[in-house]
Amino acid sequence: MDDIVKQAMARWPNVPDCFGWLGLDARGQWFLRDEETQSRGPFAQSKGSLVEHEKLQAFIARNYARDELGRWFFQNGPQRVYVELEAAPFVWRLQPDGQVQAHTGVRVMPEACLVDEQGRVYLVAAPGLGLVHSQDVLLLAEWLEQKRWPQEEVLADSLPQRFRFVASPAQQALA
Repeated sequence: MDDIVKQAMARWPNVPDCFGWLGLDARGQWFLRDEETQSRGPFAQSKGSLVEHEKLQAFIARNYARDELGRWFFQNGPQRVYVELEAAPFVWRLQPDGQVQAHTGVRVMPEACLVDEQGRVYLVAAPGLGLVHSQDVLLLAEWLEQKRWPQEEVLADSLPQRFRFVASPAQQALA
């Protein structure tokens, strides 16, 4: 977490949390969701505005974390902005050199591979569960043939409970 964020948290400890205003899609892209976007439906159905500014993307990535309830958030100064997840907390990019990198830039060593009923592939790593980016399926197919990780078939609906993450903190907050 950035030092400036830690300083803001210490200076203003009681800033209310923010729900529904930020989403992470299945391709590892951040989306800002204003009130009008939120009124049109849940994330993925109504995504919002793509965050294209590279420095803002990097700032979000550096300050992306999980709380004790399994809700992923972006710590924006003193305010927690909870993230609506289309698929999983991370989106993995497979690198030609054999590395796996999160949408946040962190490199990981996956421990297992999961395939859901729609054929989507997830990798389990220390930071959490992540969906393999759709552009990496050819490289993924090679790696699966090499049996790099134990594979397991799963139901997508079981993943949030199994890997302790909340796909929609906004809907949970309304409940």
